Amino acid sequence: MQETYFELVVTPTGHLEHFSDFLSSSVDIGFEETGTGFIVRNEDELDTLAWGIEQFALALSEALDEKISVQTKLSQKKNEDWIAKYQEGIEPIAVGKFYIHPTWSEPSSDLINIKIDPALAFGTGHHPTTASCLKAVSTHVTKGMEVVDVGCGSGILALAATKIGAIVDLCDTDIISVDNAKENFKLNEASYKEIWEGSITLSTKKYDLVIANIVADVLIFIASDLKKATKNKLILSGILDKYEEKVQKKFSDMTCVERIVDGEWISLVMEK
Repeated sequence: MQETYFELVVTPTGHLEHFSDFLSSSVDIGFEETGTGFIVRNEDELDTLAWGIEQFALALSEALDEKISVQTKLSQKKNEDWIAKYQEGIEPIAVGKFYIHPTWSEPSSDLINIKIDPALAFGTGHHPTTASCLKAVSTHVTKGMEVVDVGCGSGILALAATKIGAIVDLCDTDIISVDNAKENFKLNEASYKEIWEGSITLSTKKYDLVIANIVADVLIFIASDLKKATKNKLILSGILDKYEEKVQKKFSDMTCVERIVDGEWISLVMEK
């Protein structure tokens, strides 16, 4: 282990979900999500990544016709087991029927346990969008259902559905997410039917329930594919409140049977 490592603190003025997607596709070392941004740590220098993030902010501003800036703070620190330090700060969380906990903490005796080690992953149940989806899964998934998790990330939502007794498929356009989801299913001694790199368009199946915890722009873009894939219901999440109307309009041929609000984040359960 080197004596020092580099730490890059990324603080955007908005659209954290887009910056998260950018980092997910740009780094293979994992990153920590904070309330206001992200922290990337690596023993290699991170100057190029910092520049890339700043360029991404400029491109995003132009694409959305909105002023978006980002502050990047790069520092060199004495090396220590920062993954262990991060783990120390991760608390288990109870959401709906589920208890999400890292492997180093005790499971619940009352709720359905899901083990997720978050050191180099995302989708731990702490983010409002994931928590809202877990609440929706608690209510709308039943044993024997066929479910697909689109944009599965860590696989936590598919895991939750599996533990209720659903038969699940998963997909993500990011191979790192696909691999991470496989690892988390193995960690929980759970099984899926199929998992693939790519979007829902690579499947011709119809599911009782489709889960898509992505971002509003992507939900709108793939709306027809999501509706085509479901026999009955969709759980849509990753929607900032200011974009909810656009999402609702795109899915107006379905009925909203539940709307879950957590701060500025909205999750919708839509039914045919």
